[in-house]
Amino acid sequence: MRPSGEEGALPAVTGLAASGTAADRDGRRHRPRSATLRGRIDATLRDLRALDGAVYAAVAATPAPTLDTALRRLSQAADHSRISFALAAALATVPGRPRQAAAAGVGAIAVASASADLVGKRLVRRSRPDREAARVAMARHVPMPASASFPSGHTASAVAFAAAVGSVLPLAGPPLGLLAAAVGYSRVHTGVHYPADVAAGALLGLASAAAVRECATCRRIR
Repeated sequence: MRPSGEEGALPAVTGLAASGTAADRDGRRHRPRSATLRGRIDATLRDLRALDGAVYAAVAATPAPTLDTALRRLSQAADHSRISFALAAALATVPGRPRQAAAAGVGAIAVASASADLVGKRLVRRSRPDREAARVAMARHVPMPASASFPSGHTASAVAFAAAVGSVLPLAGPPLGLLAAAVGYSRVHTGVHYPADVAAGALLGLASAAAVRECATCRRIR
């Protein structure tokens, strides 16, 4: 006869072995699922990058001599938000809502610019497009910035200004929105940004304008 202690130990050991085997099976089931999910995410990102590059190449390959000079000049005029600041200065000369709109617009530019340059570009560090490989027409060329490509700071600031001013002066929203869209497209047309950079910049601009609007609301409540 075996001691009673040994008899009690055997079922316990067997139970532990069984639970360990079940846990192993569970882990094996979850690992492939997690690997499959990662694979799908990677594949989706690859597809998006491919689409981004294809759209960039299509824009570069499409002749548009009537637009080349105008969009090049617009892109350069939008450097450092010069267009937006000029419009803000004009609005600030009119007391009341126009002056409030100017302040909101400048505040939104500050938030968008800081977010794009100090956060977005440093985190993503995407290289600029190869303009020569894409054969972007020389008539479109503007100086290639040294900063990272993602997101587009020009677009972020232009959209932020348009959305912030439009929230105070609704009639100004549509024309400023069209101007911001033209600035964003000009950055792809001139070859310095991928379309995804511009799309991300637009989203960042909208978020920046919303943040400024929320801060203004909080101050009024207090």
